[in-house]
Amino acid sequence: MRWVLLLFVVVPLVELYLLLWLSSVIGFWQTVGLTLVTGIVGGTLAKREGMRVWRAWRAALEQLRPPPEGVVEGVLVLVGGALLITPGVLTDVAGLMLLFPPTRRRVAAEVRRAVERRIARGQIRVMTATFGDATVRRSSDVLDTTGESVEEVPRPPGQVETKA
Repeated sequence: MRWVLLLFVVVPLVELYLLLWLSSVIGFWQTVGLTLVTGIVGGTLAKREGMRVWRAWRAALEQLRPPPEGVVEGVLVLVGGALLITPGVLTDVAGLMLLFPPTRRRVAAEVRRAVERRIARGQIRVMTATFGDATVRRSSDVLDTTGESVEEVPRPPGQVETKA
C-alpha cells in the first residue's frame, strides 16, 4: 500500500514541483521542449538498448549458453524506457540511469541480492516445474513426482462423485 501511495501521489507531486521550478529557471517553452526531447531520446535509447539486449539473448541461446545480461537487466531496460517517456525530471534521471549499462548492472545486482535475501528469509517462494519428466521443485523443500497417465473411468448415469 505504501508503494502505491508513493508511486501515484508523491512522485507526481515531486515531478510537478520540479517542472514548475525548472520552468521558472529556464522558461516555460524551454521546459516543454526539454520534456519532449527527453521523451523522444528516451524512446530511442530504450529501443536501441532493448534491441541490443534482445540480440545478445538470442545469440547466447543459439549457442546454448546463458545470456550475458539476465532477465532482470532486460526488465530494467523496459522500465528505464517507460520512465523516460513519462514526463518529468525525476523519472527522466531514473530512466537514464537504467538505460546506461554500467548503472543498470549495479541496479540489477542490487535487485538480485534483494530477491536472494527474501528467498533466504522465506518471503519469496520459488517453484520450478519441468514438464518432460513432471518434476516439481520448491525452494524450501524438494518434491519429486513422476507423471502417470490415468484414464478416466466412466461412471454409470446418476452416480454422484463423493469426496473422501
